[in-house]
Parts: sequence; structure tokens; C-alpha cells
Amino acid sequence: MVKRSQDIDLKIFKEEICKGNTSFLSQAITLGESTLALHRKQFRDLLTELIPHSGSSIRIGITGTPGAGKSTLIESLGTYLIEKYHKKVAVLAVDPSSELNHGSILGDKTRMELLSRSEDAFIRPSPSKSNLGGVTQNTRESVYLCEAAGYDIILIETVGVGQSEIAVHSMVDFFMILQIVGGGDDLQAIKRGVYEHIDLLVIHKADEDKVNQARSEAANFKKMFALFPAKQSQWNPVAMTCSSKENTGISELWQTIVKYLEQTQNSGYFQKKRTLQNIAWYSELQQEQLKRFLEEHPKLNDGILQINQEVEDEILTPLRASKRLEKLLTSLFSNT
Repeated sequence: MVKRSQDIDLKIFKEEICKGNTSFLSQAITLGESTLALHRKQFRDLLTELIPHSGSSIRIGITGTPGAGKSTLIESLGTYLIEKYHKKVAVLAVDPSSELNHGSILGDKTRMELLSRSEDAFIRPSPSKSNLGGVTQNTRESVYLCEAAGYDIILIETVGVGQSEIAVHSMVDFFMILQIVGGGDDLQAIKRGVYEHIDLLVIHKADEDKVNQARSEAANFKKMFALFPAKQSQWNPVAMTCSSKENTGISELWQTIVKYLEQTQNSGYFQKKRTLQNIAWYSELQQEQLKRFLEEHPKLNDGILQINQEVEDEILTPLRASKRLEKLLTSLFSNT
């Protein structure tokens, strides 16, 4: 493990990760999750060294309401890709965090017991820390680390709550959502915004006597997708059925992804989407840098504390406090 104040040997970390050493890969991701300034600097330096060795994987985002069977499907798909196509599969799974103590269940390795035993699989559960978007703050960076370690397929499993799930769309090549049989109303909690970003909808848990119902629901979704405006990718979202329990539909699911990749790579959209992923990443880094700069500015912090206190003491209304903050920002940065 990386100690709190310990410098890491970037050369050794780079070499070991490029060789596929999962111990060093895990330590690097842990380093990126740290809130210590030293660790963040070390992580960014390491990532800078590894990015030239990344970019060759297929990045797949998987979301869906809790109980839709995301982990089960990921295990089935990951095992299928390893056994049939000899792929190396990395799973970046985000577990819900407690609002009270920010602890996390981190149970994905338990739920993916079969996949976790494979030498060609890497499963990394991380706490969401109440972060919106269904992914952790450094999920995107972890993708690059896994690619540098030689993983062909990166599967990102989101928490599965709220409309902000579409955030994962900005960091993947292919985005799918899981829906359980008879759960049509569940997706209303995620809202139509997610529908418009997905490339595939899977009616999951289409087991035994539910197969016909699942097929009927998939057909209804296909009709709904046909009403949506054309996407930049020119790919029409697909709806299909699948059962991880009975291991049916997994091959068809993968072939759908392959077809999407072929179409978008031939049209040039795949590379365009990778460019958009980089732009989104820079935007996130920019916001992080600005936030850190403002938080560390002494005069600004003193002024904000004073304004906060006057709001608490009911000397200022929120609107007047906002005006005061605007004047403070202008006075501090108008001439810089």
C-alpha cells in the first residue's frame, strides 16, 4: 500500500503497470482516490507517463436501477469474453457510499466471484462518496491506468440512481442500460434523458416463463427509440433480451457491441467520441483546479466566511449575500 507521506518510484510503477502487475495497478488507483495533495501530484505524474500506453481498449458503460442485475451481467459478459475471445477484462465498479460515514459496501468482488478468479480479469470496486453521475471522481483516470496495464475491455458499472447517470456517457465508447422484466416504470426514475444517450437497452432477467414478456417489452422499446431524433453516431439504439442466470443473449449482446464499433469506426464517429471524452476530461480537471484555487485563496476565504456569518445572523438576505460575493470576486480578480 502507498503510505500517506511516501514518495513513489514513478519508473517502477510505470514498468510494473505496463507489465500488467495488478498490485501496482490497484495501488495507483488508490493513490488517485487520495485527497492528499502529494498523492494527487504523484498520481497525475504517473498518469502522464502512462497515457501514451493507453487508448486501445473498448470502454463500455453499464447502468440501470438497483436490482437490475448489473454485476451479474458483467460477470457473464466478462467471463464470455475471456473464455471465447481471450480478452483481458477490467471492471470499474462503483458502490454506494453511506451519507453518514461515507463508508462503502464494496461488494462487487463477492458478487462477481467467478470472474474475480480469472487471471485475465481485474475488478476494482470504489466508493461513490456521494458523487453525482454514478461514477467516482477518478473513474475516468482509472480507465487509462487499466488500458496501460493491457486490458482490452473496460466495463464501468455505475451506482444506478438518478438522471445524473448520463455522466458516464462522457467517458465510454458504448453505453447500455439494464431493465428488468416488468420494470417499465423503473426507468421513469432515471428519466428520458438517459434513453437518449444509450446505445443498447437490455431487458434483463428474461428467465423461464418471462421470456415472452421480455421480448414484448423489448419490441415496445424499439418502437419508442424509432421516434427519437437521429444521433450523431447514426446508430439506432437497440433493445434486446438477456438472461445471465440462464446464460442466454450474452453472445448477441456482444455482437451488438461489435456491430456498433464497426459502424462508428468506419464513419469516423468513434474517434470523434474519443476526442469528446478528452474534452470532457479537461473540463473536469479545469473545474477541479479552479475550485482548489478558490478554496486556497486566503482573502476570498476570509470574505466568504464573513458573508456566510452575516447570512446566518440574518444581517444579509441570500440575494444581498450573492451581490456581496460578486463585489468581492470583482475586487480580487478584476485586475489580474
